[in-house]
Amino acid sequence: MSFTQQLSQCRVLPVITAYDVASTVRLAQALQQGGMQAVEITLRTSAALESISAVKADVPDMLVAAGTITNAADLEKAGEAGADFCVSPGTTESLLLAAREQGAQLLPGVATASEVMLGMEYGLEIFKLFPAVPVGGINLLKSLGGPFPDIRFCPTGGLGPDNFREFLALPNVLCCGGSWMVTRDLVLSGEWDTIETLARDAMSMDAG
Repeated sequence: MSFTQQLSQCRVLPVITAYDVASTVRLAQALQQGGMQAVEITLRTSAALESISAVKADVPDMLVAAGTITNAADLEKAGEAGADFCVSPGTTESLLLAAREQGAQLLPGVATASEVMLGMEYGLEIFKLFPAVPVGGINLLKSLGGPFPDIRFCPTGGLGPDNFREFLALPNVLCCGGSWMVTRDLVLSGEWDTIETLARDAMSMDAG
């Protein structure tokens, strides 16, 4: 299955902060039980890399992304931890070059047409629009569809239960990222049933 097909099937990519390994694994299990097929574990805490490895081991059918990748060293560490692909908040030539050299699957963040063009020079066709709503949201995605008809996006940033389906309805959107089903309060209080319900609603084609 191609990377494009994998992301399309994911529909919603939950953006996770790993507070500790055990809760992150349990969180991934709850999301999978709700029908989600992928998670993005951000490299914002000391537990992130170990959590990526643990989720890959304990939830083997889950596609695991390493998020908040900003440099070549992060990219390499994520690969060593077993991440299936990496997600960055932005795009730099050095990061694109490192991904090419390391053979890493990268979903780079873009907010402008120029950044899309830079990624295209490296053969990329899928980008994370970030922060999606603040930089123009649906209107920007529609505008980018004109000059870049073959490019697809995963908008992240400002999406929630009230608007994510509008983004998914766009022809150039493969999936979207969000954290409304994995908030700090829900995770730290161990509300796994609520998380599973929110995940199932996000994966539903009908509005909840």
